[in-house]
Amino acid sequence: MTTQPTTPPRPRSSGRPRPAAEDRLAPEDASTSPPVEGGEDVGLPSPRGMIQGLVATFTRPGPMARETVRLGQEGLRILRGTDEIAPSPKDKRFADPAWSSHPGYRRLAQSYVAAAAALDRLVADFEAGGADWREVEQVRFVLNALTSAAAPTNTLLGNPAALKRAFDTAGASVLRGFRNALHDLVRNGGLPRQVDRSAFTVGEDLGITPGAVVHRDEVIEVIQYTPSTPRVRQRPLVIVPPPIGRFYFLDLRPGRSLVEYAVSRGLQVFMVSWRNPTRDQAEWGLDEYAQGVVTAVDVAREVTGSADATTLGLCAGGQVMTTALNHLAANGDDRVHAAGYAVTLLDFSNRAPLGAFSGPRMLDVARRNSARRGVITSRQMGSMFTWMRPDDLIFNYLVSQWLMGEDPPAFDILAWNADGTNLPARLHEQFLDIFGQNALVKPGALRVLGTPVHLSRITVPTFVTGALTDHITPWDGCYRTTQLLSGPSTFVLSYSGHIQSLVNPPGNPKSRYWTDGEPGPDPHAWRAKAQEHTGTWWEPWADWTIERSGDEVPAPETLGSSAHPVLEPAPGSYVRDRVPARA
Repeated sequence: MTTQPTTPPRPRSSGRPRPAAEDRLAPEDASTSPPVEGGEDVGLPSPRGMIQGLVATFTRPGPMARETVRLGQEGLRILRGTDEIAPSPKDKRFADPAWSSHPGYRRLAQSYVAAAAALDRLVADFEAGGADWREVEQVRFVLNALTSAAAPTNTLLGNPAALKRAFDTAGASVLRGFRNALHDLVRNGGLPRQVDRSAFTVGEDLGITPGAVVHRDEVIEVIQYTPSTPRVRQRPLVIVPPPIGRFYFLDLRPGRSLVEYAVSRGLQVFMVSWRNPTRDQAEWGLDEYAQGVVTAVDVAREVTGSADATTLGLCAGGQVMTTALNHLAANGDDRVHAAGYAVTLLDFSNRAPLGAFSGPRMLDVARRNSARRGVITSRQMGSMFTWMRPDDLIFNYLVSQWLMGEDPPAFDILAWNADGTNLPARLHEQFLDIFGQNALVKPGALRVLGTPVHLSRITVPTFVTGALTDHITPWDGCYRTTQLLSGPSTFVLSYSGHIQSLVNPPGNPKSRYWTDGEPGPDPHAWRAKAQEHTGTWWEPWADWTIERSGDEVPAPETLGSSAHPVLEPAPGSYVRDRVPARA
């Protein structure tokens, strides 16, 4: 059934540097919007689990006695001014010269660093004592949040840069900061805003690569982009973004758009744009989303007249794409010729900070909450990712806006990050199984489109990327995909973090990536031999895709076809739905 949704109206230097783009979170991270109240409701560690882990950490007599003595000795040296402990030069919280030149502030910083280091050692001892790594990650998550919150730089008197700003502005910065804090306490869940969303409008500032919606159903819109070269490759490319978050992080602005770049390389690009579900779509799961991928491939094939297509799945979109590829492979269907993966985890057995959220009790709570509500919102889902990086994603903004009195920044990727979508309860439950039970890699543990998932069935050539400093989907976990699928695979390692690895256009002289030959079973052995290149993974990915995209043909003069006519210009309606239309 085809639906025609209504489109709602569209809204239109500090003492602490802004976090780098790679510190933003990923699409399947949902959003880094502040959490709503109630830790269990938003996916934060449950109070019971937190208390159990902390009690286990702090009731080990040997480590506690040792750290108490050590901290006391360091405290005496700090008071005497003879201790050489200091914050890391990379810790921008303590960049102001007062932290090294003023005796009081220097001792305050040293005391904070000493206490935080003692807590880190206690966690290390807890792990050395045989604790499960997931318990360790949960304790580390909680203590990281607490120590970040306790930093003296989060208070006016404890932040010399904020005090200087107050003096220089005759108190105006304090008044502006109070206004910002009051607004956020009332309207933003009690945490500082990360971005001024009114500075950008989707379709006018963001997501503006020319194209048109050529298919719409209850689950997806398919966007075909206008060629920018006189000749194009015959085989189309279908991009599968994650089902939570808007697709336009792949089409931010001219010069920062993967779509624009792919079109400029002569690829015929089609984009899946997921609908923003409500509780009416609570039963949508991997069946509906995998079918959306298959449908998008069929639309691209029909419009271009190609027998098959290539695909690119990003983050959780890569997981959905995998279930569709599995279904096609099981049925001997070769309509997908080759597939790319970007920062996608299929195997969750490797250690990662996300393990803090993989305890059975927390997963059960998350299931119950989403089942009760019908959806989990990006705000709820994103809270845990926010608290994984509290210095960058919470207290950085608290300092700049509440203490310095600055306005929220106008930054495109943050505007996208705050523009989240819902996840249906059924799909959320299945993602929890993939996360908590590692269901994708266990043959037959999942059935999608009536087909048991066996990753080894997938034999198409694959291009796999990971990001070196990615804390959401660690690169060596992404690398594992090359060993799980049966086809020939190419792996490219990007230098950056989760989001910056995706929004990573050529031209940045600091960008680099690593390549090597056929990936073997050991990711770190691959890394040791890999060759470093200046540039971005977009370039070798485009080369790889072009090689598998058939001959050049004249670019089409119009978009769509008689079977799939143009419905409206890109970026379409689903990407702008605030309150989704009912089917």
